[in-house]
Amino acid sequence: MMIPLCRVDELNDPGSRGFALQRGGEPVEIFLVRRGALVRGYVNHCPHRGMPLEWQPDQFLDEAGERIVCATHGALFALEDGRCLGGPCRGAGLEPIPLSVEDGVIHVEGPDWEPAP
Repeated sequence: MMIPLCRVDELNDPGSRGFALQRGGEPVEIFLVRRGALVRGYVNHCPHRGMPLEWQPDQFLDEAGERIVCATHGALFALEDGRCLGGPCRGAGLEPIPLSVEDGVIHVEGPDWEPAP
């Protein structure tokens, strides 16, 4: 199944945006990050505390737009692969979301994902 989320040009560069989906019938918050041609998606869940990452809606990046930051304890994560670069979650990482981009539209892919009701 492919679930359209938004167009690439609807994400700031650099930028981020959150979405609500379901996986296996359970609600899951995810987010997209963009920097140039790079677009990645992750589950909105800090591996250290299990809290959502953003400090305000759709605000997942540091001020420079170079890293994902956890608002709860300041851990930093790489945009490219979600690995922890600093903070108490060292050695852990964010759970990636399978994405595809077709005709400028970003989709979540996979049989477990469903649109939120």
